[in-house]
Amino acid sequence: MRRQNTAADGQRRATVTDVARLAGVSTATVSRVLNRNYPVAEATRERVESAMRELGYVVNAHARALAGVSNRTVGIIVNEVIDPFYAYIARGVEREAALGGRLCLVCCTQGDPQRELAFIDLMHERRADAVVVVGGSIADRGYTSELARRARELDAGGSKLVLCGRPPLGEAAPTAAVEYDNEGGAFAITDHLLMQGHERILYLGGPPRLSTTRDRLAGHRRALELRGLPADPELVQPGAFSRNFGYRRMSELIRDGLEFTAVFAANDVVAAGAAQALEEAGLRVPKDISLVGYDDIPVAQELRPRLTTVHVPLEEMGRQAVRLAVSGGDEDDWREPTTGALRLGTHIVVRDSVGPRAGRPSRK
Repeated sequence: MRRQNTAADGQRRATVTDVARLAGVSTATVSRVLNRNYPVAEATRERVESAMRELGYVVNAHARALAGVSNRTVGIIVNEVIDPFYAYIARGVEREAALGGRLCLVCCTQGDPQRELAFIDLMHERRADAVVVVGGSIADRGYTSELARRARELDAGGSKLVLCGRPPLGEAAPTAAVEYDNEGGAFAITDHLLMQGHERILYLGGPPRLSTTRDRLAGHRRALELRGLPADPELVQPGAFSRNFGYRRMSELIRDGLEFTAVFAANDVVAAGAAQALEEAGLRVPKDISLVGYDDIPVAQELRPRLTTVHVPLEEMGRQAVRLAVSGGDEDDWREPTTGALRLGTHIVVRDSVGPRAGRPSRK
C-alpha cells in the first residue's frame, strides 16, 4: 500500500482506523500497542507496528503535535507550576494525555484572569483538542461571560474547555468539568475538630473572592451551625494560599491575643506557615493548639507533628479532565463511557496534629 500523503499535499493523514484495517485488528488493539498499557500478542504487535510504519502513522502524529497544527495537543492553564496543588493536577493531565500520544502545553497565569483568557485564545489558535483550566475562579460577571464565550468558540472548533476544580459556567457554556467535594471536605475536617471539643476554630487563609475559598468556608460554617455555634467574624482570617501568609498572619493574631484552640488552615502550605509561627511563640501542636490543613500534599507528612488534613485526589482530577475532553473513537470497549461532568470525593487523613481541647493555651 502506498504511504499516505502529508497534510502539505492537502490529503488525509493516516488514522488509527487505517492502521487497524491494514493490520487486520481492532482500533482498541492499535491503541493498546501505542500506549503499551495492555498485553498484546507479539505477532499482533508486529503487524500493527508494520502497518504504522507503512502508513507513517507514528511519525505523522508526532509531527502534527510538535508543529501545533493538529488537535493532538492538550493545554493546561494553572496559577503557578511550583504550587503542589497545581503541579499534581498537571501531572495527571500530562500522563493521561501521553497515553493518547498528545503533547501538553503548560501556561501559568500568576493569578491574572486576563492572562488566563489570553492563554485560552492561544490554545484555540494552536487547535488544541482540550484546554484544561485548573483551580478556583473569581466571582466576576464580566470574566465569567468571557470564559463562557471562549468555551463556545472552542466547542465550535471541535475542542473542549475543561474546568478542573472550579464551578460550572451553566448550560449555555459547552464545557466538561471535574470537581471535588470541596465543601464536604471542609465540613468533615471542621466536624473532626468539633468532636475533639474545639469550639473556637480559627479559619486561616484563602483569597475571599476565589470559589475554592467560598466553598471551604461554606463547609466550615455549616459544621459550626449544626453544632449550634455562632459565627465569629474574628475567627475568619482570609488571605493568600501561601506559607508566608500563614506565618505572618498567625504571628500577628498570637501577638494580638485572639483566643482560639484550633486552626483550620485553608491549605497545607498555609498550615506549614502557621505551624512555624506557633512554634516560635512557644505554643505546642497539638497540646496547646490543634492544626489541620487541606489538599494532602507532601508537606503534610513532612511537618512535625504530621498534619491532619483533607485528601484531594489531585492527580486523578487531571487524568479525568483529559478523559472527559478527548474520549471517543479510540477508547477500549471495556472502559466505562465518560460524561461531561464528574465529581470526585474527598476524605480526612488523620495524623498527629489534632488533640482534645485544652485550657487556655500556655507558652513554654
